[in-house]
Amino acid sequence: MAQGVTRAAFFDVDNTLVRGSTIYFLGRGMYQRGFFSKADISRYVLANLRFRLTGTEKKEEIARFQNAATDFIGGHNVEEIKEIGLAIYDEFVSPKLWQGTIEIAKSHLAAGEEVWLVTAAPEDMAKLIAMRLGFTGALGSKAGVKDGTYTGEMLGPLLHGKEKAVAVKELAQERGFKLDECYAYSDSSNDLPLLLAVGKPSAINPDALLRIRALRESWPIHDFRRMRKVNRALGPIVSRIAALGTLLSPRGRSR
Repeated sequence: MAQGVTRAAFFDVDNTLVRGSTIYFLGRGMYQRGFFSKADISRYVLANLRFRLTGTEKKEEIARFQNAATDFIGGHNVEEIKEIGLAIYDEFVSPKLWQGTIEIAKSHLAAGEEVWLVTAAPEDMAKLIAMRLGFTGALGSKAGVKDGTYTGEMLGPLLHGKEKAVAVKELAQERGFKLDECYAYSDSSNDLPLLLAVGKPSAINPDALLRIRALRESWPIHDFRRMRKVNRALGPIVSRIAALGTLLSPRGRSR
């Protein structure tokens, strides 16, 4: 870390930095290279969809997704997967990057602040993306390795929900960040623990719940989706809902 750096910007990856699921791109690329069958990838896709559609912290859904996310790389050489990851980045991930998000990240780098990716995807893939984009580093779900081969098991918890906040707090302590001066960006209400862990949260391409929370808290909102015109049209309606929620809250009534 550069001497004197006390601030960092933390970015979620899927649908914040990249349109779609990073780990799905990895699975798709491995399937195309004959690493596993359609049945294998179908099991993963189903687990991925269930996990994302529930939008909950249910332990059984997290465990199902966690197992699916690590099983398909189990038994494969780490260096081989790294080489494939580089090709998959160029083929699938790079064309799906949100340029608006990259510009925000680069503005932090230009200001002398560190930029970290924080994602439930495998940390090795997240680090590869960070390296290609010139970011500082990445935090992700850690896959077990033995003798240079992935074991198919995960080390520690899936980096999702509150676990992202835990990881960021640990990193801040290690690197001397002042979290109340740091930034965080996400598209999902599941990342509220991450957003609330810093002093300067923002929403990028937010889901409905995060948009309401961001409007209520006056957080910056960036929307780079093609549907942004629809979002702008819905914005006033959502704003009224958020304002009403604030007025009805105990804190709002006490004013």
